[in-house]
Amino acid sequence: MSVEPTVADGERREHPDRDRSDRGRPEQGRGGGFTGAFAAEWTKLWSLRTPYVCLVAGLAVTAVFTFYYGSIARINDKPVQPVGNAPVSSVALTQFVLVVLAVTVVTSEYTTGSVRNSLLWVPVRHRVQGAKALLSAVVGFVAGTVFGALGTAVAWGPFRGHAEFEVSEVASRILAMGVYCALIGVLAVGVSFAARAAAGAVAALFVLITALPAMLVGLGGRTLLAVNDYLPRTAGGYFMLGDGSAPYPAPVGLLVLLGWTAAAQLAGACVLRHRDA
Repeated sequence: MSVEPTVADGERREHPDRDRSDRGRPEQGRGGGFTGAFAAEWTKLWSLRTPYVCLVAGLAVTAVFTFYYGSIARINDKPVQPVGNAPVSSVALTQFVLVVLAVTVVTSEYTTGSVRNSLLWVPVRHRVQGAKALLSAVVGFVAGTVFGALGTAVAWGPFRGHAEFEVSEVASRILAMGVYCALIGVLAVGVSFAARAAAGAVAALFVLITALPAMLVGLGGRTLLAVNDYLPRTAGGYFMLGDGSAPYPAPVGLLVLLGWTAAAQLAGACVLRHRDA
């Protein structure tokens, strides 16, 4: 005896096909938003070996440099100075550890082509860039403060009376190092989105942060030195030291650095918006 299929039976038979056709398709109206994008970037970063290598290298460079800095100050009988000068000076080298890390966050996806997947699942492009920038800022701030604390502790011994230790001064410089390293990471992310290649991004950042200031100081002259005062590394140094020897107050140095960071992010956003992945 045959039974004619009811409407309900027909609907039940159609559901598996409909489910199969929708399988793997992102559901509308759902998603992690910016928090989800940031969580995804965090997971991707720590699944790589690069951040661990970079951070360990940064710790090693900080320890060696600050020990050398304190030893030279003692050997050459330099005037007594704040112990925080040692870790702040070490940033000239350790910042490139964080630059490489921030560049890797962006360009590794362009190298492997996985950036297409990132932009597919987070189609709001500025959200992807913002998540990577925030990730680099968080890692840079934590790393910068750790580098600062380590450098202060290491340098205090070899200084042997040629440095002064004031808790407020040490704390402010360690915090300033964290802020500087965070902003350098964000700047590197913007440049990386604009360049899209690790070699081009690192080269551009090296010229901007190190080569150009060295060239301007080497050539000398009032105009060139004035230009150098407003480059990222120089302005960041004035902000971190805050010792009154700068041509402008420490907060102005922070504003200059923020301006460079914003300009880099805008350049990266423009390229990301108008060019296919």
